[in-house]
Amino acid sequence: MRHLPYLSYYLYPILAGLIWLATLLALLIYWLVPPVSRVHYDSMAASQHIAYISDVGASTLKPLFITGCVLTTIFLDISFGADRYLRHKGRLVPNQTRAEKILSALTIVFAILGTAGLVLLSIFDTARHPKLHNIFLLLFIAGYVLSAIFICWEYQRLGQHYKHHHHLSTSFWIKLSFVIIEILLAIAFVSCTFTKHYNAGAVLEWIIAFIFSAYVFSFVVDLWPAIKTQPNLRLHNPRGKGMGFEDVPVSQQNIGVGGTGDMRYVGASEMEEGGSSSGSHLPIHQGFGNAAIGPVGGVADGRGSNGRPVTRDRLVASNF
Repeated sequence: MRHLPYLSYYLYPILAGLIWLATLLALLIYWLVPPVSRVHYDSMAASQHIAYISDVGASTLKPLFITGCVLTTIFLDISFGADRYLRHKGRLVPNQTRAEKILSALTIVFAILGTAGLVLLSIFDTARHPKLHNIFLLLFIAGYVLSAIFICWEYQRLGQHYKHHHHLSTSFWIKLSFVIIEILLAIAFVSCTFTKHYNAGAVLEWIIAFIFSAYVFSFVVDLWPAIKTQPNLRLHNPRGKGMGFEDVPVSQQNIGVGGTGDMRYVGASEMEEGGSSSGSHLPIHQGFGNAAIGPVGGVADGRGSNGRPVTRDRLVASNF
């Protein structure tokens, strides 16, 4: 089966975001249109005219609400894991310091806490378990906000090492905007709820939930560059036949730093042979024939410093 170059890890946050949006819209439309048409649920206060998400999710559509929350968090957590995995493998720009790896780990830990909060609040609904529901709601919000803070911190540090990778700064600003907006809205939401301004609180909850989908979609920006580092370069042998990758001759590839094909990001002194480099981390191709890597590792025109062809086994990138 031929490799599909544009099917990659970025699909996971797209699926997560679409499922979350579909769940929210299904709940909102169900409550707004006949025959339900703004029904007053038992879990709503007497003065409340606008239903919380949890009010609608605790009624007939509870199975849908639980399913939507579970699937959203599964694909979102896979997105977090994919980001860590791809940096470890060198298919995304790798972490440079232990601090960055710790921030990445904290991002995943708090995302898991947010996942637990979202799933549990959908199970322990506000109609039957109001206290538990509120605890898990706060866990959901706090978990993902803290996770976003740590990933912003990580990307800010990565951006200092990889200033030419503009998607890092784009993702950083999107996530930072999410953090600031969600914290302000969460404070207003909690304030409205505890002061019994339930209608305003309900509106804020819907807004917070829809903004969360923008945060989920922001991981597309993070994972999209992995398309360029897919193992889709067909190695070239002396007879002109490939050796197991995409059916494209090396001579027709844009080989070199920034080109296409099978490449990984490696840092200084991370090559097995060919000298050292004090430059920034660069993507290198794991094929040979036209590899214009130049002074990094002493590779040029597909040959090493000793004049022998540079094969796949002679270039090693260790990025963890």
